[in-house]
Amino acid sequence: MAFFKNIPYELVLGWRYTRAGRATRRNGFISFISGVSMLGIALGVAALIIVLSVMNGFQKEVRDRMLGVVSHIEVYAADGGAVQDLAAVLAKLKAHPQVVGAAPFITAQALLARGEDMKGVLVRGIDPALEPEVTDMASEAQRASLMRLLPGQFGMVLGADLAQSLGVQLGDPVTLVSPSGQVTPAGVVPRMKQMQVVGTFHSGHYEYDSTLAMMHVADAARMFRLEGPTGIRLKLQDLHEARAVARDLQLQLGASFWVRDWTQQNKTWFAAVQVEKRMMFIILTLIVAVAAFNLVSTLVMTVTDKRADIAILRTLGASPRSIMGIFVVQGATVGVIGTMSGLLLGLLVAFNIDVIVPALEKLFNASFLPRDIYLISRMPSEPLASDILPIAVISLVLAFVATLYPSWRASQVNPAEALRYE
Repeated sequence: MAFFKNIPYELVLGWRYTRAGRATRRNGFISFISGVSMLGIALGVAALIIVLSVMNGFQKEVRDRMLGVVSHIEVYAADGGAVQDLAAVLAKLKAHPQVVGAAPFITAQALLARGEDMKGVLVRGIDPALEPEVTDMASEAQRASLMRLLPGQFGMVLGADLAQSLGVQLGDPVTLVSPSGQVTPAGVVPRMKQMQVVGTFHSGHYEYDSTLAMMHVADAARMFRLEGPTGIRLKLQDLHEARAVARDLQLQLGASFWVRDWTQQNKTWFAAVQVEKRMMFIILTLIVAVAAFNLVSTLVMTVTDKRADIAILRTLGASPRSIMGIFVVQGATVGVIGTMSGLLLGLLVAFNIDVIVPALEKLFNASFLPRDIYLISRMPSEPLASDILPIAVISLVLAFVATLYPSWRASQVNPAEALRYE
């Protein structure tokens, strides 16, 4: 009992007003408006958490699939030619504590023809023995395809969508047309070489599956008239450290090399995702704001209904600050309960979305993410504390700010005027 006696009466009265019963029609309506405000805050917070978690999940899925084909860092010769003293450069790169794999490569633009069909492709010359160190070719079948790339055989491994668009299968011949032509008495003639399809790969990322063709690095050097690999691909222990590692390597290698990390390779896409995520955050925060400012009408009605109570408290010695504190507690309680309920609901859905979405698809006999349209066929979700904490703080701040004006009006009630007609 001593504990309850020490609780400030502002907290006790604020909590009592929050859970006030429906003794009269007016009290019942105020209670209803208060409940709607609480529900609105909860749903707004939950929607924010769910949407941002799904966007994080999509970004992670696409990033992981992208990094299954591209490397964490790429090092190029600054003049665009072959890397000089390749062995020494590889040794220097592997000496960095973050680097766990390195592989030389050649990259060039070319045309790939099959009969009358012709496609522009990105040709990547690789060392099949070292390539698994820098890319996540998940299936053994895809690794086996890479191992069929033998020097001098002029074999090619095509992206699954590229092979389908050309109508080629394993063992079919294709013609590779190099933009670097050769001079003849009849003029400059494009260099062409018949290649054999020795395998296909499926990364899950349409951009690469539809444009990338891989061949042995020695064959690529002969085809494009290069002295050797034009770059080195690196894999790191932590992909999030790519920018810092790229800066370190750039300082070590000097101006004769150009170092590029994976965020720079797809800078436009990642920037677009961040802008979209920021806009969704602002839009959904407005929903929380609307619900939070419903507290203003709730508290104004409560203050009007409790004028006599306020006057009695003032005559008993309560200060304007204490009266203001009572209604701040009432509004803040609604905000806290709504925010906590929204956090619980949002996290519950975000962590179980892989169960909820299939259940809804089965219930409505629909597919939210058709396999033939989207990169991924399941709804991903990744709740992050860096998103959830700001959501909770903003919701609580908005609820608190919404209580200030009605609470201040309550503190300005004149006891004599309030009790004149009581």
